[in-house]
Amino acid sequence: MHIILLSGGSGKRLWPLSNDIRSKQFIKFFKKEDGEYESMVQRMYRQIRAVDPKAQVIIATSKTQVSSIHNQLGGEVCVCVEPCRRDTFPAIALASVYLHDVERVSEEEPVVVCPVDPYVEKDYFEAIGKLGEIAAQGEANLVLMGMEPTYPSEKYGYVIPADQGQVSRVATFREKPDKRTAEEYIRQGALWNGGVFAYKLGYMLRKAHEYIEFEGYEDLFARYDEVPKISFDYAVAEKEKEIRVVRFKGEWKDLGTWNTLTEAMEEACVGKAILNEECKNVHVVNELDVPVLCMGLKDVVVSASPEGILVSDKVQSSYIKPFVDEIDQQIMFAEKSWGSFRVLDATEESLTIKVTLNKGNKMNYHSHERRTEVWNVISGRGRSIIDGVERPIGAGDVVRMEAGCKHTVIADTELKIVEIQFGREISVSDKHKYEWPL
Repeated sequence: MHIILLSGGSGKRLWPLSNDIRSKQFIKFFKKEDGEYESMVQRMYRQIRAVDPKAQVIIATSKTQVSSIHNQLGGEVCVCVEPCRRDTFPAIALASVYLHDVERVSEEEPVVVCPVDPYVEKDYFEAIGKLGEIAAQGEANLVLMGMEPTYPSEKYGYVIPADQGQVSRVATFREKPDKRTAEEYIRQGALWNGGVFAYKLGYMLRKAHEYIEFEGYEDLFARYDEVPKISFDYAVAEKEKEIRVVRFKGEWKDLGTWNTLTEAMEEACVGKAILNEECKNVHVVNELDVPVLCMGLKDVVVSASPEGILVSDKVQSSYIKPFVDEIDQQIMFAEKSWGSFRVLDATEESLTIKVTLNKGNKMNYHSHERRTEVWNVISGRGRSIIDGVERPIGAGDVVRMEAGCKHTVIADTELKIVEIQFGREISVSDKHKYEWPL
């Protein structure tokens, strides 16, 4: 089975845990059997591997998410990176061409596309396998999964099938409606459009050429900003005549808001939190190393991170986005391919961050023109390399890098460092990378 997972979005509806580079799918909400927590993308990837260990999975994403994907899924996971943000059709077209030209997948092979962030169980993956089988038969160019609606949602588009069969021809699509219209759609037998579909690879290659002429993957990548910014539904699904929809009655939740997310949480608190007995339907997600105490609250979500604190009625939490859009906040936490960092303090001419490097990883070999850095090693063992000179470092060591010098650090064990940056106009743009090894 060939699967394209779409990983996009900034996830502002889950502020303060999500931000411009940490989308909702990377936040670790879900408790595993071993007591550790995993994110949506980790859960989805693990479930796919459990159902089909040989599945070829490619994640279509933006440049800002690559580090988080490699951090959480490992460096071997296949990623197709958009050179700039467009929309779902360009992303799917690029990933399809990548499968054909780079991974050498035959045009006759079925491909399933699905979002990376729904909350699903094993039957969902069995259903997408069925989608692929139907697409492989060639009786339809496009096969959709339609979710049986559980309420008249205003958040989803709808697919209206021609009949009540398990596999039906699509009569029409409908845009996101108001509640009364959604009720009417459901009376007509409409299904939620969850953005899950399958096709033969050659079909999508032909669709890509309809929008832009290109000579293979490298050419399409180089000219990606010329591809029209258009959704897959508008570009392909709503124009396709030979299209089928398969009903899905299993568990499927789009965890796009705090309200829906808390419905899928297995426990009331993640992180340090105390709820007294008078609390009802209260959930807390706390990433700070301080306790949160809730007393006598009902139907409330509390979330705390270095970027802010949210206290909200669960229903009202769905309307958070316009308020978050007005917040101009520095990114306080991010995952990188080598580990993660958290901002501890920021002033006009200094920045203090706590860096965690995972065992066996290293930063890019780089320099800064406008700032000096001091590393204070808290724990672990590793090696610093400054202007080509390597030295071992461990807990208690202090390393200073003057502005302009080339430097990196390698973690022989998990390595924790407090990094202090001094200088004017401290910015992520003040970074020059060099080839490694030298």
